[in-house]
Amino acid sequence: MPAPLLDCLEFGPSPREGAAASVIWLHGLGADGHDFAPIVPMLKLPSVRFVLPHAQTRPVTINGGFVMRAWYDILALDFSGVRESERDIRGSAEQISALIEREKLRGTPAHKIVLVGFSQGGAMALHVGVRERETLAGIAVLSAYAVLGGKTLGAERNPANANTPMLICHGSKDPVVPMFLGKAAHDQMKALDPTRPLEWHDYPMGHEVCPEELAVIAKWLRACLGLG
Repeated sequence: MPAPLLDCLEFGPSPREGAAASVIWLHGLGADGHDFAPIVPMLKLPSVRFVLPHAQTRPVTINGGFVMRAWYDILALDFSGVRESERDIRGSAEQISALIEREKLRGTPAHKIVLVGFSQGGAMALHVGVRERETLAGIAVLSAYAVLGGKTLGAERNPANANTPMLICHGSKDPVVPMFLGKAAHDQMKALDPTRPLEWHDYPMGHEVCPEELAVIAKWLRACLGLG
């Protein structure tokens, strides 16, 4: 049975109007699709449909079991080992893949779909993007890391996305997801898929997105989607 579709915010051309491409943008822990809605007009891509889903709510162990929107439960603050619920990750991955399938049914081919995510959402963009069976236009990982310690990436990545352009950005002063985790994900992807167009950018910021980063993202999206 296909995963139920998540509720989403959508901006840009409707399915009836037709879009030149689609960007699925995944929010971070405790946020929702509204978190990055103000960024959409800043990117100046009016022909692109932006889909900003809301993760389902679940208890988050490191926050005392408080129920919030999260792509997966985080079991411990220690980054030295696996600290995420694999069951949650697999379930959310199915939901994100279902959104990709919906965009394809709406007329946007896989090679015109980009996955973008911030923090937990960035971790899920990386997890889902490299495993997709059809070639995507791009994968952007913002202030994030490889879930499950990156231990499943090598065995599970799909050759269809071995050359999909990837953008990884991180704040050098990030107190939530230390930059070494983002760099580790970058280095792992570079080692696994040496021919992949892979960009790394870091900024003197915390766990956030800065104007300079947004300019890089906008330029990268245009290049991935062939929009000039």
